[in-house]
Parts: sequence; structure tokens; C-alpha cells
Amino acid sequence: MQFPDARILIFARAPVPGRVKTRLIPALGREGACALYRDCLLHMVEVACTACLAPVELWCAPDAAHPVFEQLAARWPLTLRVQQGDDLGARMRHAATTALHGARKVVLIGSDVPALGSVHLQRALRDLEAFEVVMNPAEDGGYVLLGVRADHPGLFEDMPWGGERVAAETRRRCRVAGLRLREGERLWDLDRPTDLARLAAVPALAACARRVQHLPSECPPATLPPGRGE
Repeated sequence: MQFPDARILIFARAPVPGRVKTRLIPALGREGACALYRDCLLHMVEVACTACLAPVELWCAPDAAHPVFEQLAARWPLTLRVQQGDDLGARMRHAATTALHGARKVVLIGSDVPALGSVHLQRALRDLEAFEVVMNPAEDGGYVLLGVRADHPGLFEDMPWGGERVAAETRRRCRVAGLRLREGERLWDLDRPTDLARLAAVPALAACARRVQHLPSECPPATLPPGRGE
């Protein structure tokens, strides 16, 4: 393991139809959007764990009791945690500060970023040796990765989450606070129906994308595919 004193924190919501990837529901339906989100989660966990860069923690909402979370913990060397806080910023800060009790640096990522690979994680962890904050901005104005070495409340409090100025505001706050920020490659995340065509470039998700676009309005809940990642 290259960075045993670091932690990779993956944020995830329980894959429940109608509760995840709601902007994709018009194109895929509730079940299809949920199935695609679930496969994105599986893919992100596989990327983080097989990279063998740092211990991985899966931060779950609303709790860690969903069968998919339990199956992921049984399959991969990761720790399940429960998100806590009234908004995304509070939940991210809680996860970061909790992990920093036993680590020198942490990287926070979402579970719906097909373009994020092990090379981006490795670069972020390496850059945290010289910079206080690292960030991979997203094409929509947010970010898909944030890394810190200490608690910086200003990066999480009163942030316009979900808007187009999250990355820009993070840059501004780092500048005001005198924090050295290193930016990585700008990446796309899976958020809108127009993003679906881009999944063809991600072999692990391309088949799922094709499948869910032809799902009936109701279908049985998905389970982990046998043998994947083993």
C-alpha cells in the first residue's frame, strides 16, 4: 500500500429507487436510474480498493444497513461508516475530521464519477505531501475530488452545494485562508441524461448503461453481480 497513512473516503447513498440519480429518472425510470447508480458505486469501490493506494472507507447514507453496502464490505477491504450532518458540507467535514484522527491526509470522492480513476487518486494523495488542499474540479462547476491534511471548516460551511460555483468558491476560500491548492484534471460526473452517452468509454459501466435504458417501468431490485471484482 503506497499511502498507508492516508484514507480514501467514498460518499454513497443507499441505492433505493426514486432516491438516487433523480435527474436521470426521466430518461431511465426510477429502477433504471437506481441500477445505474448502484453499478457506479460498485465501480468506484472497485477502483479505489484495487488501486491499493490507501485504506478505503465507505461513508453511507442514511445508514450502513443496505444489503449492497454489506455485500461490498464483505467483498472488499473497506470500512463502513455512517454520514452525519445536516447538509453535505457538514457530512463531508465530519467524515474528513473523523478520518484525520487516524490519518495524515484524506481524499473525499463521490460514487458517481465514472471518469475518476486510480491515477487521479494517486496524484491527489501524492500532491497532498506539498499542498494543503487538492481538488479535481467537475465540468459542471462543482468538484469530484477534494483532499485535505487538516480540518478547514471554511471549505465546507455555507457552500452553495449543487450549484455551478462550488469549485470557484473553494478556490476563493483557499486563497483568502492562505491555503495552497493544487488542482487536478477537470472531470465529468454522471448527473444528467446527456452524460449517459459518455459511459460507452467506461467498459465496466457501458453494458449497464445499455441495459437500463431498456428496463420496464418496474423491475426486480438488483443484486451484486457474481464474481465481479473477485
